[in-house]
Amino acid sequence: VRRLRGKSDPIDAEAAARAVLAGEAHDTPKADTEEVGMIRVLRVARRSALKARTQATNQMRGILVCAPAPLREELRTLSLAKLILRAAAFRPGPVTTPTAANKLALRSLAIRCQALSDEIAALDIELQRLTVVAAPALCQLKGVGPDVAGALLVAAGDNPDRLRSEAAFASLCGASPVPASSGKTIRHRLNRGGDRIANNALWWIVMSRLACD
Repeated sequence: VRRLRGKSDPIDAEAAARAVLAGEAHDTPKADTEEVGMIRVLRVARRSALKARTQATNQMRGILVCAPAPLREELRTLSLAKLILRAAAFRPGPVTTPTAANKLALRSLAIRCQALSDEIAALDIELQRLTVVAAPALCQLKGVGPDVAGALLVAAGDNPDRLRSEAAFASLCGASPVPASSGKTIRHRLNRGGDRIANNALWWIVMSRLACD
């Protein structure tokens, strides 16, 4: 049961419980089984791998800042992809100098980045297959790729019919305007609630269509 009028978690929880006891709650819980459940867990693994790869690349850039000048000058103009390839091929030998230590650290991080990229690519293949099976019509829409489709499918669950209208789905994704009128001034503000990952997916669809139309 979703309650949106509270000011804190305890108040929201109490309001939801009272609604259930009074028979006023009619929401159907989201189901998370079969394809959508598989998409959800694979997205968790993919998000973790992306975060780890970003952390590793940032660490490589950080090491370069303080690396010995000859090594820094050798690598500083390389793109990230070329830096990873170059660093992964390092053979630092015995770690007896600052340069050797920096090369070993960069090599370790570069190999980690490559492994994570392979992991992400493998997960992307499975996610693309599952999203097409779960929602072929959604995947045909302009601006909707496997990542965007997966985010929307996870938000809706395996029983999207529980969302009674487009307005209900917009509210779930935090894309519905919130009344913020005062006196005779009628206005609305952005909705800061809802599923922010699904909200980001909608944003990507809009940006993609604006760029292509």
